[in-house]
Amino acid sequence: MATPPLTPRMLIPTLSPLGSPRSNNKSPATARPEITLEKPSGKNKSTGSKSTKLLRRVRSVFRSLPIMSPMCKFPGGGGTRVHENHVHGGTRVTGTVFGHRKARVNLAIQENPRSLPILVLELAIPTAKLLQDLGVGLVRIALECEKKPSERTTKIVDEPIWALYCNGKKSGYGVKRQPTEEDLVVMQMLHAVSMGAGVLPVTSSGGGGGGGGKQEGDLTYMRAHFERVIGSRDSETYYMMNPDGNSGPELSIFFVRV
Repeated sequence: MATPPLTPRMLIPTLSPLGSPRSNNKSPATARPEITLEKPSGKNKSTGSKSTKLLRRVRSVFRSLPIMSPMCKFPGGGGTRVHENHVHGGTRVTGTVFGHRKARVNLAIQENPRSLPILVLELAIPTAKLLQDLGVGLVRIALECEKKPSERTTKIVDEPIWALYCNGKKSGYGVKRQPTEEDLVVMQMLHAVSMGAGVLPVTSSGGGGGGGGKQEGDLTYMRAHFERVIGSRDSETYYMMNPDGNSGPELSIFFVRV
């Protein structure tokens, strides 16, 4: 199976972090590593104000929607102030884009590669499409939700669903969800990776691979440093930074309440 084009300067060899099978009856694809990820500190931890039942209900509706394949165009420029590979006013976190090639792409945000995710998003864009676009040029994703007076105390990243725009083109929806067992397995397999891209041999039952049903085969990922910038109560941005620090962010994700 062909792997979608990835950003060349971020490529590393294909990983098989599971190591030796625990027994002769288990293959590396089915052996599950022990989850040793640390709890995030309270500083960046997202304490969802929405109930788990509501998130599951929204996610169930979201999975019934079609996967979009937007034809993204790449605008240049941007007003992001980058100095020595750091965004002014930003906090550095670890971001991982991952999923099966034809399934919805996922984004996990962690304080560091060894901590539990503080935010997991599922976007209605195929993983292969997003990674292919990232290998070509800049990608800007906007996640918009409606501003409601009764939710002034709700953090914007705790909203359950957003309208999704890829470089200005409507591309379906994005949802926040709780980390699944498959998500945690992926994060555990990558706990020693600070940045890079490759594939992992995993089997998903509808969690980390995105999309409904059982997903089998290689799972593609890209990991990098992100800069988190809180503009206001109704806006928050995550910028994926280049390792060389010379050309600004390749992927920008904007959360906006309008």
